[in-house]
Amino acid sequence: ASNVYKAVYAVAHSLHSLLNCKEQTGCEKSLTIQPKHVVEALKKVNFTVKFGDHVWFDSTGGAVAHYEVVNWQQDSNRSLQFKPVGYFDTSLPPDQSFMLKTENVIWAGGQLEKPRSVCSESCPPGTRKAAQKGRPVCCYDCIPCAEGEISNETDSINCKQCPGEYWPNAEKNKCVLKAVEFLSFTEIMGIVLVFFSLFGVGLTVLVAILFYSKKNTPIVKANNSELSFLLLFSLSLCFLCSLTFIGRPTEWSCMLRHTAFGITFVLCISCILGKTMVVLMAFKATLPGSNVMKWFGPAQQRFSVLAFTLIQVLICLLWLTISPPYPHKNMKYYKEKIIIECSLRSTLGFWAVLGYVGLLAVLCFILAFLARTLPDNFNEAKFITFSMLIFCAVWITFIPAYVSSPGKFTVAVEIFAILASSFGLLFCIFAPKCYIILLKSDQNTKQHVMGKTTCQSY
Repeated sequence: ASNVYKAVYAVAHSLHSLLNCKEQTGCEKSLTIQPKHVVEALKKVNFTVKFGDHVWFDSTGGAVAHYEVVNWQQDSNRSLQFKPVGYFDTSLPPDQSFMLKTENVIWAGGQLEKPRSVCSESCPPGTRKAAQKGRPVCCYDCIPCAEGEISNETDSINCKQCPGEYWPNAEKNKCVLKAVEFLSFTEIMGIVLVFFSLFGVGLTVLVAILFYSKKNTPIVKANNSELSFLLLFSLSLCFLCSLTFIGRPTEWSCMLRHTAFGITFVLCISCILGKTMVVLMAFKATLPGSNVMKWFGPAQQRFSVLAFTLIQVLICLLWLTISPPYPHKNMKYYKEKIIIECSLRSTLGFWAVLGYVGLLAVLCFILAFLARTLPDNFNEAKFITFSMLIFCAVWITFIPAYVSSPGKFTVAVEIFAILASSFGLLFCIFAPKCYIILLKSDQNTKQHVMGKTTCQSY
């Protein structure tokens, strides 16, 4: 009815315009009006009816669209009522042409919230869409991205692999740099190892001071004081060389750590080997007609220590020249972090350095073991035997632990082996002498040292 009303008024307005109707004079009756003239006039009409609706036609001849949005709602008697909840009016500006009062809408089932017209909810970042077989394309599952992959968009179809040095965050929506692992000075394990390293150095220095203050006493002089001081110096270097294994590996630290370890330990064991040989030679020198000490005096002892150490220096130089160690980012052991370690590059060089140390240790152990039958007060062979036994046990245990330990624990195992063997040498060789010097000064006599008070076998 409303549209018929508007149509009649539209034709009336067009005829009114064609007949030049005026309020005072009326319309021109002499004019002949053709239907096409009415159609042209209809395109130009523009008026408002008494209900307030605006009537006009666009360039295509279409009337102004005006619709009322109604909602079917049940009243208290459970009968359906049409409730206006909005409108659509093309005569208004575009941003005002449609209005809907959603708070007045009652949805199916009496719900006040609008229903979700989707089969599946959107997949958040960190997941990908996987279509459900036999169902419409709008039905899918949200599959979490696989390990090492991310998606940073909603409803992503595929996940992207993170670059080599990156790893997904917990939400798997962003690639972040992998955590870097190495044994640092600031972590608990590093601090503990540094403490024991410096404690070993301090203890060695105290023993050296004690020996220097008692350098003229029989027990210090009888045990080759020159080699004793050189041994204490080399033990200090052994404790200090463990510090080169802590911290972020660099090109220089990688080359320094194993060479410093190899050279200082060879210097240390060379001194012990020299002391063992002195014990054997000194006992033989007491036999009638023996002049063996002439062939193994202080000069020969220094030369033997120097020669044994130079061999290790040459091995290390060859290793560093041909195939030196270098810092390496190991991303194979852990997927989510990078282990920065010193790659040996040439395992032959490493095992040559370690093997030479082991060879001297075994040789020293054998000689000390052979000297066990010598008079007890005459030599320190039994203490050297104990020290070499501890040394060999530590490094034999080290090999499987070194191979099987991951990341920074590999370095920690090596430092532990260095410190344990160094403390073993320090305590086994020097603790008995310090005990006599400090607590049993009555035994620090030439008669006791030369075995003139007792003569028993070990």
